[in-house]
Amino acid sequence: MSTKTQPAFLTGALRSIVINLAILVLSMCMTIAATAVDDTVKERQQDMKEIAAAAKAIAGFFKEPETYSSDSFRQAATSISARADQRLVDHFATMTVAEGSKATEVIAAEPDRFAALARDLKSYADALASAADRHPGAMSDDMRMKPGEPMGGGPLGTRVRNEATLSSMSAEHAFHLMLQTCSSCHARFRSD
Repeated sequence: MSTKTQPAFLTGALRSIVINLAILVLSMCMTIAATAVDDTVKERQQDMKEIAAAAKAIAGFFKEPETYSSDSFRQAATSISARADQRLVDHFATMTVAEGSKATEVIAAEPDRFAALARDLKSYADALASAADRHPGAMSDDMRMKPGEPMGGGPLGTRVRNEATLSSMSAEHAFHLMLQTCSSCHARFRSD
């Protein structure tokens, strides 16, 4: 080999090594990013399953009041509360649309509306947990909705924003408002 071809050979070999390293690093970054997306989607889907299971447990107590347990009722409500508000917002803060997810890009377009629903979910769940604390024995009549008790919430309804109003309503009413909050969120931010 002549001395003139050695630097060109080294430059070509070095260039090939650098390109291969760049491809390797890019591949690793893409794998890490894909894993992070998968983990985020799995985590938020798991939280949604936990919320649904807790709501089902609470619904069961209203359906069969004789099965009421204040500890189980509180635990279900607390489970929902822990997965609502900021935790729910954080799940969708950096990435909304992803493979395997039914979340839509509307979350990113309307983050304040999404955050308000996440806060409402926590407020209603906290009201349910508080009702369990106030009713350690059997489910009493004041936990049940009264005939003519006005309904709020829903996609077009009003939300209860005042803690005093929220604490004065029946637990069953708070539960219905919580379910309407879930329905409103899914109607606006989830594709089916």
